Amino acid sequence: MIPYLAPFDPFPPVETAQEEMGGLLAVGADLSPDRLLDAYRRGIFPWGTVESYPLWYSPDPRMVLFPEEFRLTRSLRKTLRSGRFEVRFDHDFPAVIAACSAMPRPGQDGTWITDDMLNAYCRLHELGWAHSVETYVEGELVGGLYGLAIGRMFYGESMFARRTDASKVAFAHLVRYLVTHQFGMIDCQMRTDHLASLGGREIPRAAFLARLRQCTAAGSPRTTWSGDGLDLEW
Repeated sequence: MIPYLAPFDPFPPVETAQEEMGGLLAVGADLSPDRLLDAYRRGIFPWGTVESYPLWYSPDPRMVLFPEEFRLTRSLRKTLRSGRFEVRFDHDFPAVIAACSAMPRPGQDGTWITDDMLNAYCRLHELGWAHSVETYVEGELVGGLYGLAIGRMFYGESMFARRTDASKVAFAHLVRYLVTHQFGMIDCQMRTDHLASLGGREIPRAAFLARLRQCTAAGSPRTTWSGDGLDLEW
């Protein structure tokens, strides 16, 4: 039986998540900034809804990417060096999440990024918690990603690409930013072949939570991100 959360109910222990349902932990509550930040600090994230109520997950194992393990392929290095894409940080967060919500996904009917979720993450961006990395060609937004930063922990949420390698270029710049600012881990949530090709791997939830506590305990200012000063010698 999946617990239903009323507005002020605490999350149940993540160990009670239903692994046969992909790590589903609970349903209900809201998408307020306080609720979302509490969830992420506990290793929980919202993914989809049922009858407009958020579904909360904490899968085991957990897909992560340690920034120092990022796999920069020869072809991606060539693309980065070409200068084909202009990369910006936190320039147009609403456009990035809107593009992610509209992007068709193989095997998925519709999107898990509902209007309520879009508005909730835009609010987190306004508060300095959520960030985007964007790629442009001749001023047109063609790819990007968004996620949350708490302490030295980055939680990847979604990415999109309208041109080949557009999201990979954004991800490479994100990793360079995270390495420069001493972030310890990227939460990739669920395993995909795409993330595995970039260096992501699965680790036990217990190991994820231990590293999560270390990373979120470290100080990191909530501010608008900028790619200025990054070493971009690919």
